[in-house]
Amino acid sequence: QVQLVESGGGLVQPGGSLRLSCAASGIIFSRNAMDWYRQAPGKQRELVADISSGGSTNYADSVKGRFTISRDNAKRTVYLQTNSLKPEDTAVYYCHTVHLWRDYWGQGTQVTVSS
Repeated sequence: QVQLVESGGGLVQPGGSLRLSCAASGIIFSRNAMDWYRQAPGKQRELVADISSGGSTNYADSVKGRFTISRDNAKRTVYLQTNSLKPEDTAVYYCHTVHLWRDYWGQGTQVTVSS
């Protein structure tokens, strides 16, 4: 059974930082590409960043230079370091992967950027 469990969200002031974590089980983690998505109230879910099994990364234009995705295969965990946070980064952040042609999502972690 595939499970993705996010943690690390919270309330932070503009300009602050958070590190989000996603622990995976039920997959051969090292072989899976992993993604972070986010969904703000009233908006569609959007891809924030992804990392391939080999460590190649891609970012949405809105977060380039501020967010960093990384993975620790030994810990079966993918991270999203978020820096220089803006109010428009407020959203629920979801971890995602595809396993045997099925999409799997975590439960999400809330990030709120507000003074």
